[in-house]
Amino acid sequence: MSEVYLFIIFSLILSLAIDLIYGELPTKIHPVVIIGKIIEFFKSKFITIKNRWSGFLTTLFTILISCTLLLIIMLISSINDYLFIIIYSIILSSSYSIKMLLTSAKSIENDLKEDIDKARQAVSYLVSRDTEELTESFIVSATIESMTENITDSYISPIFYFTIISIIFIIFNINYYIILLFIPFIYRISNTLDAMLGYTTDELINIGFFPAKLDDLLNYLPSRISGLFVVISAYLLNYNGKNAYRILRRDARKCPSPNSGYTMAPTAGALDIQLVKKGTYVLGDNTHEIDVHDISKAIKLTSLTITLFTIFILIIITIFNLII
Repeated sequence: MSEVYLFIIFSLILSLAIDLIYGELPTKIHPVVIIGKIIEFFKSKFITIKNRWSGFLTTLFTILISCTLLLIIMLISSINDYLFIIIYSIILSSSYSIKMLLTSAKSIENDLKEDIDKARQAVSYLVSRDTEELTESFIVSATIESMTENITDSYISPIFYFTIISIIFIIFNINYYIILLFIPFIYRISNTLDAMLGYTTDELINIGFFPAKLDDLLNYLPSRISGLFVVISAYLLNYNGKNAYRILRRDARKCPSPNSGYTMAPTAGALDIQLVKKGTYVLGDNTHEIDVHDISKAIKLTSLTITLFTIFILIIITIFNLII
């Protein structure tokens, strides 16, 4: 086995262990929080440019400064091989978020069983809609929508791009591991830019255009891969896999985002429920009245989707290592 392959596999598995066991890094040192502050700085500088170049420049300078900081950290950590791989894996783990994705949904489920007002407050942190008067069914729907939409953003996309570049590194025996780390890191920068700026309000319509389109482009293929893994997971869990695929094909394009429906729609189909955002979309058929227990089912579906994708990319990386 090549050294490049072993490093890639070990760092990826270690990063997964870090995320699943410890979750998010403390706020003060979390890369995404630091990226957010960099975005705010450049937003304040470029928002005065009243055209779409403002978003391009904000994106460009945020990537340059963030990657420079990352490079400095990794060069310092390279004084020791063990320190390097630990820091490397920690930063790689910060480019995705499995534990938070799943525990946030589980927390709302628990809140909903105790106090609907508490659940309304909790779900307000996940979705942009007004949650003050949401009924139980709409809280459940919003929770499942948020979790399944973020399957792509929170895990599949950064690891998809990490895998693509990893294969290239294995094929050409490239051991510039810091460059490899830049790939999921830049994806996370793009996704954070979209989350902070990608809106059509009067303030953000110009500066948010480029970040929103870049995020749509980067998620285009991963979102569709994610949707297929949701369907496969539905079959394996004895959910309605056939309906998951049918609703994926029928409803995935109903959302304003070109990508978010590709994981939400098959989830609705798999659970035989409707996911509804008033005035925006209705996904699935109302075969089964949605209730709080559907959150647990959606968590199982999301967990298996992530697990299957992880196994798949580990196998793909290994196959390329063996045939080279």
